[in-house]
Amino acid sequence: MNEIQPVSTYAEKQAKGEQVDVLFWVGCAGSFDERYKRVTLAIVNILNHTNINFAVLGEEEACTGDPARRAGNEFLFQMQAIANIQVLNGYKVSKIITACPHCFNTLKNEYPELGGSYEVLHHSTFIQQLINEGKITVKDGNSFTGTKITLHDSCYLGRANNIYKAPREVLEALDADLVEMKRSKTKGLCCGAGGAQMFKEPEKGTQDINNERSKEAIATGASTIATCCPFCMTMIADGIKNENKEGVVEVKDLAEVINDSI
Repeated sequence: MNEIQPVSTYAEKQAKGEQVDVLFWVGCAGSFDERYKRVTLAIVNILNHTNINFAVLGEEEACTGDPARRAGNEFLFQMQAIANIQVLNGYKVSKIITACPHCFNTLKNEYPELGGSYEVLHHSTFIQQLINEGKITVKDGNSFTGTKITLHDSCYLGRANNIYKAPREVLEALDADLVEMKRSKTKGLCCGAGGAQMFKEPEKGTQDINNERSKEAIATGASTIATCCPFCMTMIADGIKNENKEGVVEVKDLAEVINDSI
Protein backbone atom coordinates (compact mmCIF):
# COMPACT_ATOMS: atom_id res chain seq x y z
CA MET A 1 0.00 0.00 0.00
CA ASN A 2 1.22 3.51 -0.75
CA GLU A 3 2.10 5.84 2.12
CA ILE A 4 -1.09 7.35 3.50
CA GLN A 5 -1.30 11.12 3.52
CA PRO A 6 -2.63 12.88 6.64
CA VAL A 7 -6.44 13.05 6.70
CA SER A 8 -8.14 16.32 7.61
CA THR A 9 -11.16 16.60 9.84
CA TYR A 10 -14.20 18.68 9.00
CA ALA A 11 -13.26 21.04 11.83
CA GLU A 12 -9.77 21.58 10.40
CA LYS A 13 -11.11 22.20 6.91
CA GLN A 14 -13.75 24.61 8.17
CA ALA A 15 -11.20 26.53 10.23
CA LYS A 16 -9.26 27.15 7.00
CA GLY A 17 -12.40 28.19 5.16
CA GLU A 18 -12.19 25.13 2.87
CA GLN A 19 -15.21 23.33 1.45
CA VAL A 20 -15.61 19.54 1.71
CA ASP A 21 -17.36 17.50 -0.98
CA VAL A 22 -17.56 14.14 0.78
CA LEU A 23 -17.59 13.01 4.40
CA PHE A 24 -15.92 9.65 4.97
CA TRP A 25 -17.83 8.06 7.87
CA VAL A 26 -15.23 5.70 9.32
CA GLY A 27 -17.44 3.79 11.76
CA CYS A 28 -16.58 1.99 14.99
CA ALA A 29 -14.91 -1.00 13.32
CA GLY A 30 -12.94 1.19 10.93
CA SER A 31 -11.70 3.23 13.87
CA PHE A 32 -10.97 0.61 16.52
CA ASP A 33 -10.79 -2.89 15.04
CA GLU A 34 -7.16 -3.67 14.20
CA ARG A 35 -8.05 -5.73 11.11
CA TYR A 36 -10.59 -3.26 9.75
CA LYS A 37 -8.27 -0.29 10.20
CA ARG A 38 -6.50 -1.66 7.11
CA VAL A 39 -9.75 -1.23 5.18
CA THR A 40 -10.00 2.37 6.38
CA LEU A 41 -6.47 3.02 5.11
CA ALA A 42 -7.34 1.39 1.77
CA ILE A 43 -10.35 3.68 1.34
CA VAL A 44 -8.30 6.75 2.25
CA ASN A 45 -5.72 5.70 -0.34
CA ILE A 46 -8.43 5.32 -3.00
CA LEU A 47 -9.90 8.74 -2.13
CA ASN A 48 -6.47 10.35 -2.34
CA HIS A 49 -5.65 8.47 -5.56
CA THR A 50 -8.80 9.84 -7.21
CA ASN A 51 -8.35 13.38 -5.79
CA ILE A 52 -11.64 13.33 -3.92
CA ASN A 53 -12.06 16.35 -1.63
CA PHE A 54 -13.01 14.57 1.59
CA ALA A 55 -12.73 14.83 5.34
CA VAL A 56 -13.60 12.81 8.45
CA LEU A 57 -15.23 13.87 11.69
CA GLY A 58 -12.45 12.43 13.83
CA GLU A 59 -13.30 12.51 17.53
CA GLU A 60 -16.65 14.14 16.72
CA GLU A 61 -17.85 10.91 15.09
CA ALA A 62 -19.75 8.55 17.39
CA CYS A 63 -21.53 5.22 16.87
CA THR A 64 -24.60 5.63 14.64
CA GLY A 65 -26.68 3.78 17.22
CA ASP A 66 -27.40 0.78 15.00
CA PRO A 67 -26.38 -1.88 17.57
CA ALA A 68 -28.44 -0.16 20.27
CA ARG A 69 -31.59 -0.10 18.11
CA ARG A 70 -31.15 -3.72 16.97
CA ALA A 71 -30.68 -4.81 20.58
CA GLY A 72 -33.91 -3.03 21.53
CA ASN A 73 -32.53 0.06 23.27
CA GLU A 74 -34.44 2.70 21.33
CA PHE A 75 -33.67 5.43 23.89
CA LEU A 76 -29.90 4.98 23.48
CA PHE A 77 -30.26 4.84 19.68
CA GLN A 78 -32.06 8.16 19.56
CA MET A 79 -29.55 9.78 21.91
CA GLN A 80 -26.65 8.67 19.71
CA ALA A 81 -28.41 9.49 16.45
CA ILE A 82 -29.51 13.00 17.48
CA ALA A 83 -26.00 13.83 18.73
CA ASN A 84 -24.53 12.77 15.38
CA ILE A 85 -27.18 14.64 13.41
CA GLN A 86 -26.40 17.84 15.30
CA VAL A 87 -22.74 17.50 14.31
CA LEU A 88 -23.52 16.63 10.67
CA ASN A 89 -26.05 19.42 10.26
CA GLY A 90 -23.70 21.85 12.00
CA TYR A 91 -21.12 21.23 9.26
CA LYS A 92 -23.85 21.24 6.58
CA VAL A 93 -22.77 17.77 5.42
CA SER A 94 -24.57 16.71 2.25
CA LYS A 95 -22.75 13.58 1.01
CA ILE A 96 -21.47 10.67 3.10
CA ILE A 97 -19.63 7.47 2.15
CA THR A 98 -19.03 4.60 4.53
CA ALA A 99 -17.66 1.06 4.33
CA CYS A 100 -20.07 -0.31 6.92
CA PRO A 101 -23.50 -1.43 5.66
CA HIS A 102 -24.89 -1.04 9.19
CA CYS A 103 -23.77 2.61 9.32
CA PHE A 104 -24.96 3.04 5.72
CA ASN A 105 -28.43 1.68 6.44
CA THR A 106 -28.85 3.74 9.60
CA LEU A 107 -27.55 7.01 8.15
CA LYS A 108 -29.53 6.60 4.92
CA ASN A 109 -32.82 5.15 6.09
CA GLU A 110 -33.23 5.94 9.79
CA TYR A 111 -31.65 9.36 10.36
CA PRO A 112 -34.11 11.28 8.12
CA GLU A 113 -36.96 10.70 10.59
CA LEU A 114 -34.84 12.44 13.23
CA GLY A 115 -33.88 15.39 11.04
CA GLY A 116 -30.75 14.10 9.31
CA SER A 117 -31.16 13.80 5.54
CA TYR A 118 -28.03 13.19 3.46
CA GLU A 119 -26.88 11.49 0.27
CA VAL A 120 -25.36 8.31 1.68
CA LEU A 121 -23.33 5.86 -0.41
CA HIS A 122 -21.80 2.55 0.54
CA HIS A 123 -18.18 2.34 -0.55
CA SER A 124 -18.96 -0.43 -3.06
CA THR A 125 -21.32 1.89 -4.96
CA PHE A 126 -18.89 4.81 -4.67
CA ILE A 127 -15.98 2.74 -6.01
CA GLN A 128 -18.19 1.43 -8.83
CA GLN A 129 -18.97 5.04 -9.81
CA LEU A 130 -15.26 5.95 -9.77
CA ILE A 131 -14.49 3.00 -12.07
CA ASN A 132 -17.35 3.89 -14.43
CA GLU A 133 -16.15 7.51 -14.57
CA GLY A 134 -12.63 6.38 -15.42
CA LYS A 135 -11.17 7.79 -12.20
CA ILE A 136 -9.98 4.33 -11.16
CA THR A 137 -8.09 2.26 -13.68
CA VAL A 138 -6.97 -1.20 -12.69
CA LYS A 139 -3.35 -1.70 -13.67
CA ASP A 140 -2.48 -4.29 -16.31
CA GLY A 141 -1.48 -7.65 -14.90
CA ASN A 142 -2.97 -6.86 -11.50
CA SER A 143 -2.62 -9.50 -8.81
CA PHE A 144 -6.22 -10.70 -9.18
CA THR A 145 -6.27 -11.33 -12.95
CA GLY A 146 -7.54 -14.84 -13.57
CA THR A 147 -7.85 -15.71 -9.88
CA LYS A 148 -11.07 -17.01 -8.37
CA ILE A 149 -12.91 -14.57 -6.11
CA THR A 150 -16.25 -15.13 -4.43
CA LEU A 151 -18.40 -12.39 -2.90
CA HIS A 152 -20.29 -12.65 0.36
CA ASP A 153 -23.42 -10.47 0.31
CA SER A 154 -23.96 -8.38 3.43
CA CYS A 155 -27.57 -8.55 4.60
CA TYR A 156 -27.70 -4.82 5.33
CA LEU A 157 -26.34 -4.04 1.88
CA GLY A 158 -28.28 -6.64 -0.08
CA ARG A 159 -31.59 -7.59 1.45
CA ALA A 160 -32.02 -4.30 3.32
CA ASN A 161 -31.00 -1.97 0.47
CA ASN A 162 -31.05 -4.14 -2.68
CA ILE A 163 -27.40 -3.44 -3.56
CA TYR A 164 -26.07 -6.52 -5.35
CA LYS A 165 -24.80 -5.17 -8.66
CA ALA A 166 -22.22 -2.60 -7.51
CA PRO A 167 -19.81 -4.90 -5.64
CA ARG A 168 -19.91 -7.44 -8.44
CA GLU A 169 -19.15 -4.82 -11.09
CA VAL A 170 -16.17 -3.69 -9.02
CA LEU A 171 -14.80 -7.23 -8.90
CA GLU A 172 -15.47 -7.77 -12.61
CA ALA A 173 -13.29 -4.73 -13.36
CA LEU A 174 -10.37 -6.70 -11.91
CA ASP A 175 -10.60 -9.29 -14.69
CA ALA A 176 -10.91 -11.87 -11.94
CA ASP A 177 -12.95 -15.07 -12.15
CA LEU A 178 -16.01 -14.21 -10.03
CA VAL A 179 -17.58 -17.42 -8.75
CA GLU A 180 -20.89 -17.34 -6.88
CA MET A 181 -21.66 -19.33 -3.77
CA LYS A 182 -24.56 -21.77 -3.72
CA ARG A 183 -26.58 -19.14 -1.85
CA SER A 184 -25.99 -15.62 -3.15
CA LYS A 185 -27.69 -12.30 -3.87
CA THR A 186 -31.32 -12.37 -2.63
CA LYS A 187 -30.82 -15.93 -1.40
CA GLY A 188 -27.50 -15.22 0.30
CA LEU A 189 -26.83 -16.65 3.75
CA CYS A 190 -26.26 -14.25 6.64
CA CYS A 191 -22.84 -14.36 8.32
CA GLY A 192 -24.58 -14.40 11.69
CA ALA A 193 -23.50 -10.98 12.99
CA GLY A 194 -26.49 -8.78 12.16
CA GLY A 195 -29.18 -7.64 14.56
CA ALA A 196 -26.56 -7.03 17.28
CA GLN A 197 -25.76 -10.77 17.28
CA MET A 198 -22.11 -9.76 16.76
CA PHE A 199 -21.89 -8.85 20.44
CA LYS A 200 -23.24 -12.02 22.05
CA GLU A 201 -22.68 -15.73 22.06
CA PRO A 202 -24.85 -17.71 19.61
CA GLU A 203 -27.83 -19.74 20.76
CA LYS A 204 -27.41 -23.50 20.95
CA GLY A 205 -27.58 -25.31 17.64
CA THR A 206 -25.84 -27.87 15.48
CA GLN A 207 -23.45 -25.41 13.82
CA ASP A 208 -22.46 -21.75 13.98
CA ILE A 209 -23.87 -19.92 10.97
CA ASN A 210 -20.53 -18.26 10.10
CA ASN A 211 -18.93 -21.70 9.81
CA GLU A 212 -21.72 -22.84 7.50
CA ARG A 213 -21.24 -19.77 5.33
CA SER A 214 -17.47 -20.13 5.25
CA LYS A 215 -17.81 -23.73 4.05
CA GLU A 216 -19.94 -22.51 1.15
CA ALA A 217 -17.27 -19.96 0.25
CA ILE A 218 -14.49 -22.55 0.42
CA ALA A 219 -16.54 -24.92 -1.76
CA THR A 220 -16.35 -22.43 -4.67
CA GLY A 221 -12.61 -23.00 -4.92
CA ALA A 222 -11.98 -19.27 -4.61
CA SER A 223 -8.67 -18.13 -3.15
CA THR A 224 -10.18 -14.80 -2.05
CA ILE A 225 -13.47 -14.12 -0.31
CA ALA A 226 -14.51 -10.51 -0.85
CA THR A 227 -16.63 -8.84 1.81
CA CYS A 228 -18.23 -5.39 2.07
CA CYS A 229 -18.85 -5.21 5.81
CA PRO A 230 -16.68 -5.24 8.94
CA PHE A 231 -19.02 -7.62 10.73
CA CYS A 232 -19.05 -10.02 7.79
CA MET A 233 -15.26 -9.88 7.55
CA THR A 234 -14.85 -10.87 11.20
CA MET A 235 -17.38 -13.70 11.02
CA ILE A 236 -16.11 -15.16 7.73
CA ALA A 237 -12.47 -14.88 8.84
CA ASP A 238 -13.35 -16.79 12.02
CA GLY A 239 -15.08 -19.43 9.89
CA ILE A 240 -12.00 -19.79 7.70
CA LYS A 241 -9.88 -20.31 10.82
CA ASN A 242 -12.34 -22.92 12.04
CA GLU A 243 -11.89 -24.81 8.76
CA ASN A 244 -8.07 -24.53 9.02
CA LYS A 245 -7.90 -22.64 5.71
CA GLU A 246 -5.87 -19.65 6.87
CA GLY A 247 -3.12 -18.97 4.35
CA VAL A 248 -5.10 -20.85 1.69
CA VAL A 249 -8.16 -18.61 1.47
CA GLU A 250 -7.92 -14.84 2.08
CA VAL A 251 -10.76 -12.67 3.35
CA LYS A 252 -10.46 -9.13 1.99
CA ASP A 253 -12.71 -6.11 1.83
CA LEU A 254 -13.66 -4.81 -1.59
CA ALA A 255 -11.65 -1.63 -0.96
CA GLU A 256 -8.52 -3.65 -0.20
CA VAL A 257 -8.91 -5.65 -3.39
CA ILE A 258 -9.18 -2.45 -5.47
CA ASN A 259 -6.42 -0.67 -3.59
CA ASP A 260 -4.09 -3.61 -4.30
CA SER A 261 -4.84 -3.28 -8.00
CA ILE A 262 -4.42 0.44 -8.71
